[in-house]
Amino acid sequence: MTASNLNFKAYVIIVAGGTGSRMRSAVPKQFLLLKGKPVLMHTVEAFYHSETKPEIIIALAAELHLQWQQLCTQHHFNIPHQLVQGGETRFHSVKNGLDSIPDTPDSIISVHDAARPLTERRIIDKSYIHATEHGNAVAAVKSRDSVRQVKNNGSASLNREDIYLVQTPQTFLSSQLKQAYLQPYDGFTDDASVVEAAGFTINLIEGSSRNIKITFAEDIAFAEWLMSEKSIIDGS
Repeated sequence: MTASNLNFKAYVIIVAGGTGSRMRSAVPKQFLLLKGKPVLMHTVEAFYHSETKPEIIIALAAELHLQWQQLCTQHHFNIPHQLVQGGETRFHSVKNGLDSIPDTPDSIISVHDAARPLTERRIIDKSYIHATEHGNAVAAVKSRDSVRQVKNNGSASLNREDIYLVQTPQTFLSSQLKQAYLQPYDGFTDDASVVEAAGFTINLIEGSSRNIKITFAEDIAFAEWLMSEKSIIDGS
C-alpha cells in the first residue's frame, strides 16, 4: 500500500497554540522566521507536499488569526487550509480541530506540532499507512542517552533500550481519536496518551532525529543548519 491509494479520507490537525514565552520573544514561535518565512508555513508545506495530501486544519489562538492571515498575504502563501480556534491546552485545541471533521469512520486523522517544521514526508506518509493497517501510528525515536527516573528522594536508572522519545505526527483512525477525545481533560500532554487512556494500544513508528521541535531561540539556528545540510546532501 502507498499513501496515494489510501481508501480513507486523510486530515491533519496542526496544533499552533504556542507562545513566545520560552523563546523570550514577543512573536509566537510558530510565526518566527525560518529561512525567511514563518515556521508554521514550513510545517504546512510538509503535509501539503506529502503523497497523502491530507486536508489541513490549523488550531490557532483566535487572537492570532488576523496576524496569520496577514502573514499569508505577505508571503504569498496560498496552500488551502482551515483555521479553527485554539483551546486553553493542547487537548482542547485538538478537540476543536476534531469538531470540524465530519463524523465518518472512513477517515484518518494526524495531529502534528506546528513547531516541528522539518518532519520528513516519508514519515508523514508512513504514519497514515501504518494507522490504516494498525489503528494508529506515533512517531518516536529511541533514546541515545542514559535515562534516570527521579523517585523516593533519589533516582533510578532505566534501561534506555526501552525508552523512546515521542514526536509527532501522531496518526489515528478517526473512530479511535474521536472516541478518545470524549474523555474529560486529565493533564494529557499528547494524543497518544489520550488514546491510550481510552483503552487502545499505541503503535510506534520510527521518527527522526531531524524532526526537532522549535522551543528555544537557539533551535531556529539549528533548524536552519539542518535545512542547509539537507540541501547539500540532496544537491539542491
